[in-house]
Order: sequence, then C-alpha cells, then structure tokens
Amino acid sequence: MTTPPAPPSTLRVLLADDERMVRTALRAIVSSEPDLEVVGEAGSGAEAVSLTGRLRPDVVLMDVRMPDGDGIRATEEILRTVADPPRVIVVTTFENDSYVYDALRAGASAFLLKRSRAEELVEAVRLVARSDSLLFPAAVRALAAEHAATRADPSGERARQLRDRLSEREAAVLRLITRGLTNAEIAERLAVGPATVKTHVASVLAKLGVRDRTQAVIAAYECGFVTPG
Repeated sequence: MTTPPAPPSTLRVLLADDERMVRTALRAIVSSEPDLEVVGEAGSGAEAVSLTGRLRPDVVLMDVRMPDGDGIRATEEILRTVADPPRVIVVTTFENDSYVYDALRAGASAFLLKRSRAEELVEAVRLVARSDSLLFPAAVRALAAEHAATRADPSGERARQLRDRLSEREAAVLRLITRGLTNAEIAERLAVGPATVKTHVASVLAKLGVRDRTQAVIAAYECGFVTPG
C-alpha cells in the first residue's frame, strides 16, 4: 500500500499596512495559495509588533511607511523582542528608497514593490521563508552600492578585519552570496556539496553577526569587503 505524500507545511503570514484596501488585496492573494495562511492584519507599526509576538507568523509583509511606528522601527522591535522572530518583507512603492535600505539594515530579509504581480508576491513569501537565496538580488546590490558609501569605512580597516576572520573558502562564499547565488549555485561554482555550502553560509553569517543573506550583502558593502561595480 502506497502512503500518500504528506501535505506541505503551511506558512503563516501577517499583513501590516495602514491602508485597509491594501490589506484586503494582500489577504486575497496570500489566502488563495494552499500553502499560505494569513493569521492577522495590523494597521500600524506598533500593532504589527504586538500581533507578531502573539500570533508568531513565519513571514510579515510590512509596509515601510506607517503611522504609530513605521516599518523600520517595527522591524527592529520585532527582531529585538520576539524569540525566533519571523522573516520580514518590507513592501514599498519605490525600490530605490533610503527607507527600504534602512529597513533592510534593520533586519528585514527582503523588499517587495507594491506593484508586484500576485505570483511574485507569493513566491517572495516562500523564498524568504526558505532563506537560501536573495529576493531580487540585483536590486538589493544596487541599494547597497548606492547607500553603503555614506556608511563605509574609508580606512579599509573593517574590510581587513573581516578578511582576517573569514577562511579563504568562506570569503569566496560571501562574494558569491553578494552576487545573489543560491546554495546550489554556489556548490556548483565551488565544486563542493550543498551541505558544505550550507555550513559555510552559516559560519559567514555568524562571523558577520547577521541573521540572513540580505544583511550579509549590506555588511559586505558597508565594510568595503565588496565594492560597487
């Protein structure tokens, strides 16, 4: 007798936007997917923090500009106060926006444009939850390249310190992460197994003191380990 496959695990999603119509549209899109579930809606940054702590979603779709605590401060608060916090995707009108960059620096794992198609939105939720690649890597790199210069260390000392902490293989992995490669693509490029890459990625994130690949890219640019161009 053949055992039927187990149903895919459901990803729990919290919606945070001060516009009810936007939340309604997002709910309709997310709820239409069998592996996604909307567990709550927040109309402000403060409410997003409160509901995240109570409902424990896997992913928060966070408007970057809201009253009573914007998406940047809400993201910081969630990551600071919630044990095993969710992934945060900031939702924005403009991709080349200092607010978006600040939200990513605050700990958001990705950003999504409000004009994105429904299929892009649901795939973004799944991708960020898996956390083995960057969402829109070219856009993240462009943001980092533009905004990191104002925070960069002109002496190059931070870049030297990072190189000293990383092994040669870890440094190679970090460079490939900043180019947006997945674990599988890094494994192929370096001719190693996926499990080895996963171990190296975890070590790189730990040495950088960051939670995921997006913050690793930002840290690499801001310390001068990689440079624009």
